[in-house]
Amino acid sequence: MVTDCHSILARLRNNFSQLLNVNGVSDVRQTEIHTAVPLVSKTSAFEVELAIEKLKTRKSPDTDQVPAELIKAGGKTVRSEIYKPINSILNKE
Repeated sequence: MVTDCHSILARLRNNFSQLLNVNGVSDVRQTEIHTAVPLVSKTSAFEVELAIEKLKTRKSPDTDQVPAELIKAGGKTVRSEIYKPINSILNKE
């Protein structure tokens, strides 16, 4: 067991050097590299409703200067208007 600080660092340096300095990197084919898939799944109006219900009241509004109380008091009309841009952004296929 290695307990000396310098020995531990030397051993870690050696291990990472072996891991990171791999020979044969040219073997990687372009077809093996994939693009990332968006992690955001489709959202529903119900999910937007739940998010609005969870908004904390009596807090300073964000940069949009719209307080949570106003959004919550807006009813279905405001909630559907909030859902429209979210739906158009997140639910594109």
